[in-house]
Amino acid sequence: MPRSLSRTCLLLALAATALVGQMPLSQPPLTYPATRKGDVVDDYHGTKVADPYRWLEDDHSAETAAWVEAQNKVTQAYLAQIPERKAIETRMTHLWNYEKYGAPSKHGKYYIYSYNSGLQNQAVVYLTERLEEKGRVFFDPNALSKDGTVSLGGMRFSEDGAFVAYSLSKGGSDVSTWKVRKVATGEDLPDTFPAGRLGVNAWAKDGSGFYYTDYPKVEAGKALTAVYKNQKLFFHKLGDPVEKDAVIYERPDQPDWGFGAAVTDDGHWLVISQRQGTERKNRVFLKDLRKAGSPVVPLFNQYDGAYAILGNDGDTFYVHTDAGAPRHRIVAVDLKDPQPKAWKDLIPEGKGRDVLAAADLFGDTFAVTWKIDALNIVKLYDLKGRFLKEIKAGGLGNLSGFNGRRQDTETFYTFTSYNQPPTLYRYDLKTGTSSVFRQPKVDIKPTDFEVKEVFYPSKDGTKVPMFLAYKKGLKLDGANPTLLYAYGGFNIAQSPNYSPVAQVWMEMGGVYAVACLRGGSEYGKTWWEAGRRETKQNVFDDFIAAGEWLIKEKYTSTPKLAIHGGSNGGLLVGACMTQRPDLFGAALPAVGVMDMLRYHTFTIGWMWKSDYMSSDTPEGFANLIKYSPLHNLKPGVKYPPTLVTTGDHDDRVVPAHSHKFIATLQADQAGSAPVLTRIETNAGHGAGKPTAKQIAERADQWAFLVKNLGMKLPAGFGR
Repeated sequence: MPRSLSRTCLLLALAATALVGQMPLSQPPLTYPATRKGDVVDDYHGTKVADPYRWLEDDHSAETAAWVEAQNKVTQAYLAQIPERKAIETRMTHLWNYEKYGAPSKHGKYYIYSYNSGLQNQAVVYLTERLEEKGRVFFDPNALSKDGTVSLGGMRFSEDGAFVAYSLSKGGSDVSTWKVRKVATGEDLPDTFPAGRLGVNAWAKDGSGFYYTDYPKVEAGKALTAVYKNQKLFFHKLGDPVEKDAVIYERPDQPDWGFGAAVTDDGHWLVISQRQGTERKNRVFLKDLRKAGSPVVPLFNQYDGAYAILGNDGDTFYVHTDAGAPRHRIVAVDLKDPQPKAWKDLIPEGKGRDVLAAADLFGDTFAVTWKIDALNIVKLYDLKGRFLKEIKAGGLGNLSGFNGRRQDTETFYTFTSYNQPPTLYRYDLKTGTSSVFRQPKVDIKPTDFEVKEVFYPSKDGTKVPMFLAYKKGLKLDGANPTLLYAYGGFNIAQSPNYSPVAQVWMEMGGVYAVACLRGGSEYGKTWWEAGRRETKQNVFDDFIAAGEWLIKEKYTSTPKLAIHGGSNGGLLVGACMTQRPDLFGAALPAVGVMDMLRYHTFTIGWMWKSDYMSSDTPEGFANLIKYSPLHNLKPGVKYPPTLVTTGDHDDRVVPAHSHKFIATLQADQAGSAPVLTRIETNAGHGAGKPTAKQIAERADQWAFLVKNLGMKLPAGFGR
């Protein structure tokens, strides 16, 4: 054999060996629990669609409970034999164990803030009269249950800080119970509300009571699945029985309308915001609180954009809106002539790719968050819209916060990034200076990691931003395990944020990628509208293109590329793994909306029609059937290794979505790649989930990826 040919053969052999080292090991096929198939068939506008696992929608049935137990048993047995799992959980627990402070808010003489010493299942609420002092424990949810599954849902303090309305939720449910507490003594008043989807909006300025929204009571035992409509706005006077609460506003002619309420800082106006589903449009109504029995009258009734009242001076209202300005603006509106032609632009719409993403008014200062290519910068303006100064970020990361009221002379904000835990700052309006208020100590070196923003073309040529974070010194050889995350919907933007979970992934040698897909708010109203309803496929195309770009640029390769997303992001993962099962090495869909033909028949799912459309109409059905994850699984297809996660108490995206999807996937899967489900008991959509449960779930997900992406952890990892 010629020497050159021998050398070539040797190189090919080495390359083949290296490639085998990158591939996950073949696995013996799993035996999944038997799942009974029913004979349910629905007729959608002349098209027959089978739904053989309809029975799994009954979360109270003994058969469903037995199925959940059997699925969990198989999954836990699979995860238990992954030797790296323990090291992952150990390191994740260590990184999670740092002090976490919430931004303080001022109520009367009290500052209120949340604090978690590190691994507490729930954050504790503290009360202090001086920021220099830690103060005393005001409310500790950890004392309410041994496993931390009772969480504090919301708190609304009266203007003078004398009272607080608070809610408690069990098992992560959106259904909660509201109570009222006297702040000085910690004593609960007799005012208690039945469990439901009630929400306290605002207190009357004199502290006599508060405004809240509620739905009609549902049938006993149906709280987790019943459809909620016909919301009303009430006023509760302290000391009165709930039955006596006055209805402030309702629209029985509009059962899909929902409401929110706020009282202006001067106490003169009740501002009622009307929404419909998840539309980023609303109507605004006013009630003059200076006049007993005054009617509720419209201010913005066109339903042509989003309107947020920032504050007012007498009859002049300061409004953040995208009406006539897709990238948003702040205008002054005079109640004497509230027509758009009379509005005065204070801070005009952004130019190019700049979006006026958020605004708040405290002191006499507008704090405006400008989003530029998915990154936040914050600028301060006076009441005439004149620029004052810019709050500088500490690198490529996310600035957030800047909340307050007209009488405040300070505000708080946070800076964070994928390699930097959140640092809390105090901004003094009188001096115009920022100072570090709280900075956590975490066992990481931010300089060991690189954070960058890149742009890639989607299928139709649209430029999409994506954040990447990984250990410095990364080799672009296509061999790096990569986790691609996104959300892509409901006008929600993605920004760099620290997470010990992502930190562990990077320490394991992984690339963490977050794509800013259409359907979010990164570039304003047009970016959102380009990823919803009839254009929803753009979102999936953007995500698939992100994966293709990561492979093309040699960050990773198909066997090493995993995708992850939750809720609407779970839908994203489900749709993309069914459209391109050949592209991904693993999939982690969490609490996903998987049955797009029936999502609107559960709890608050009907609200999402504004983003999804619905199968009730021929055009909605025709659109949804094209990408519904459940209905696009095909027998005999080799789908990537998949670990579905959900909670048995999820009453936002009910667990039936995940149950029916995994049952179908297990029946259709070709090959030996595992397709499993992890069903957390006594847990909901995610809010209020105890720390211990969060760590255990994430450790299971990362262990699943280690095995199925063929990862080798760095020496000494987890010690």
